[in-house]
Amino acid sequence: MAENTQNVKNQQGAQPLTEEEEALALAEQARIRREKLSKLCEDGKNPFVKVKYETTAESEQIKNNFETLEGKEVSVAGRLMSRRIMGKASFAHIQDDKGLLQIYVKRDDVGEDDYASFKKDYDLGDIVGVKGYVFKTQTGEVSVHCTHIEMLSKCLLPLPEKQHGLKDTDIRYRRRELDLIVNPEVKSTFVKRSKIISAIRDYLDGCGFLEVDTPVLNTLEIGAAARPFKTRHNALDIDMYLRIETELYLKRLIVGGLNRVYEVGRIFRNEGMDAFHNPEFTTVECYAAYLDYFDMMDLVEDMYATIAKKACGTTDVTYQGTEIHLGGKWARMTMKEAVKKYSGADYDEWATDADARACAKKLGVTVEEGEKATKGHVLIALFDSFVEDKLIQPTFIYDYPVENSPLAKRKEDDPAFTQRFEYFICSHEFGNAFSELNDPIDQKQRFVKQVEEKRAQEPNCNAQIDEDFVTALEYGLPPTGGLGFGVDRLVMLLTDSATIRDVLLFPTMKPKK
Repeated sequence: MAENTQNVKNQQGAQPLTEEEEALALAEQARIRREKLSKLCEDGKNPFVKVKYETTAESEQIKNNFETLEGKEVSVAGRLMSRRIMGKASFAHIQDDKGLLQIYVKRDDVGEDDYASFKKDYDLGDIVGVKGYVFKTQTGEVSVHCTHIEMLSKCLLPLPEKQHGLKDTDIRYRRRELDLIVNPEVKSTFVKRSKIISAIRDYLDGCGFLEVDTPVLNTLEIGAAARPFKTRHNALDIDMYLRIETELYLKRLIVGGLNRVYEVGRIFRNEGMDAFHNPEFTTVECYAAYLDYFDMMDLVEDMYATIAKKACGTTDVTYQGTEIHLGGKWARMTMKEAVKKYSGADYDEWATDADARACAKKLGVTVEEGEKATKGHVLIALFDSFVEDKLIQPTFIYDYPVENSPLAKRKEDDPAFTQRFEYFICSHEFGNAFSELNDPIDQKQRFVKQVEEKRAQEPNCNAQIDEDFVTALEYGLPPTGGLGFGVDRLVMLLTDSATIRDVLLFPTMKPKK
């Protein structure tokens, strides 16, 4: 059965194959491919015994340097993506890491046996090795005229039909290797992701930060709001938890005298999934002794502009139809100013917590009753309801209530607020930073309250205070500025990707039965 069954039926005006018919056709094609493999093995040509193949050039190099390479012999390898049989000669395209390259296979040049095998034993998707010389066809396409061709690996399953490609997102995410083969733009996204992470490292290294690694497995569940994944260490006979952040270990290193540290870390949170959230994701956290949160704002502005220039060639990028300006100074507002601007509510006019709750009720925002809804809680609720979706261009929102900032230093002139900021782009939070709390007594009190609140919300949790971190603070943490931001969201922005799954090679998926 021909591999382009569906395409042929469509061209003839027939109805598209049903799902069952398509499955049967694919199974038949797979059976035929296995028969070809068996025949090759019987003839002593098992392609899977190949160990190595020497290549001397890649597709992009050949096409970009035709004048230098014309007439010279090259050795290339790649996946067979198209083929046009024309009697004693054939044209085909192979795809390597850099793109497509046309090859010209002629019976008189490769030999009668190899050419016959190319026609009957090879299938689209096979990995092939080609030796030949570089030339240009009459249509002007840079190609390789084969003097030798061999199969290096047999593709036993047919690739998606070329005309329609691979569009089903569920299949694309589950079979990313197939997605990369047939959708070139997907490969470019992940190449850019790699460049973005390299640019982050280059920038922080250039600022004197030292990259470090901290444990992924922790021995306790801390009181933070994020829910961890729990596992069991059999040898120690204890429960352990995958980390939900890298912060506490990194600040212990600042205590130890490593004045600037950062980690590109994999984080795990046992929570929901949507366009901006995956249970497993990547963050960068960096900490610098003797800096404060305003210094970290300056660092973010300069770092994002630098990374955008390296990855995109410009600081003006388009995300989902909106042009975003990452260069220059970003807007800055306190949380109080932002809430007043977009909701009309003035925090400074609330004399009591009850006044704040009454204001929220008037504005149609639901908050908890009684002591659980303080002025700070109400301010946060109003921000979430009225402000966040208005923050399209890069904006720093700073001075957060102490109620939701357990690791940030209090403002000396207004202890109800902390020296904390988050920055927003396209209505989404991209990063979080503090002047780090270095008072061990205050930190212990906040941890106690945090653990109490978490146990009240989740009675079965095992939240505990990280006493090792508190002890580290007792040895003295210098004034420190800290920053954490999501790598995946930054990649989404710089690749114009609508969902986090488009920038994770293997996003979390519920297994199929």
